[in-house]
Amino acid sequence: MRPFRFSGNCRLAARRFSPRAGIEFLLLAAFCLLPALLEAQQAKLVVTAFDQRTGEPVTDLQAANFNIQDDRTTLRINRAEYKEDLLDVMLLIDTSLVGEMVQPLGAGFIQSLGDKEQMAMVAYHSSADLVQDFTASKDLLLGALTRVRYGNNPRVLDALYAAIDGGFQYATGRRAIVLLSAGVEGNSRVSEGEVLQLARQRNVAIYPVYVIGAERGMFRRLAQFSGGAYFDARRLELKPSDLADLAYSVVRGYYEIEVSGVFTLGHRIEVKIEGLPRSRRNVWASARPLD
Repeated sequence: MRPFRFSGNCRLAARRFSPRAGIEFLLLAAFCLLPALLEAQQAKLVVTAFDQRTGEPVTDLQAANFNIQDDRTTLRINRAEYKEDLLDVMLLIDTSLVGEMVQPLGAGFIQSLGDKEQMAMVAYHSSADLVQDFTASKDLLLGALTRVRYGNNPRVLDALYAAIDGGFQYATGRRAIVLLSAGVEGNSRVSEGEVLQLARQRNVAIYPVYVIGAERGMFRRLAQFSGGAYFDARRLELKPSDLADLAYSVVRGYYEIEVSGVFTLGHRIEVKIEGLPRSRRNVWASARPLD
């Protein structure tokens, strides 16, 4: 790290203060050092980018394509690198009164799980129930899916909070929640903010897959501020297995981006993708700090 130095203007101003000036001189020093401190502070983000129209991952972006703001402060992009990792997937499946429509999607996501990847399954309605712990066995997962029962209200946020809080204690791969929802939220006790704060603390990305768009805004925010992505199953019009393959191609990949410009990253980081041709204006991105 370079040593901090006063700029020319700060040196001139400093000469006006005698050593007895005390607090005034300290304040001046802090003011003059602030730009250098901000420049030196570095942090890392996990960023997911995909095409909103097709659902396909975007893997060829460069550092210059990212415009990242933290509470309206534009961050400096020092480095951007695309990576892929094996997954530890928590499959949250809607088993509420309206949840049967997502059961075929559940089978598709189980069948498309990759080699050496693991999945756990949580059935949620008015509560969240672990029906299968992490395993690489698709037979065990499919068997658990056939045993779930449907009823009660779908408390999506409560289920997410419970799954994030205790579901990834022994995870070794990229932590991801694939949320299969009919698209309805049933008056959860916890808030979006509480879910997102915990997701950041546990380093978990959220990927909602929904059938009805009633809570589209909520699903989009959950993805946006956890470093995930969202998929409108009805609009994409894909077979369950094809939808699962498409979603996994996004879930497995991410950009690790090194930024500077703030002391501590906030909770509402927004990413815009710039410098692409008109034919690629549908690219959407999300971010989560690596604390």
